Amino acid sequence: MINLIFYVTVPNFEEGKRIAHVLVEKKIVACVNIIKDIYSIYRWKDKIEENDEVLLIIKTSERNSEELIKLINEIHSYDVPECIGVKIEKGSKLYIDWINEVISN
Repeated sequence: MINLIFYVTVPNFEEGKRIAHVLVEKKIVACVNIIKDIYSIYRWKDKIEENDEVLLIIKTSERNSEELIKLINEIHSYDVPECIGVKIEKGSKLYIDWINEVISN
């Protein structure tokens, strides 16, 4: 099975917790790490913006990735939420097996 890590930024910790709970409860993902206090500089509507944000690091399977993207777009407060997935190329077999076990039940 191919596993992925998704990066999703959110405006605050409470929204990050809410999204993480939904994803884990629905068994779309195995785990969400929430990293507070990141600072983002980006272009939005032809202006340079700067904001404090929170980063979600989400572990899931490729099989669940489309459902994850769809749900993020539905429940996220941003008009265009960041939702970027990258393949896990290497990792602890025990941890990868745990991801697959958690999301297949």
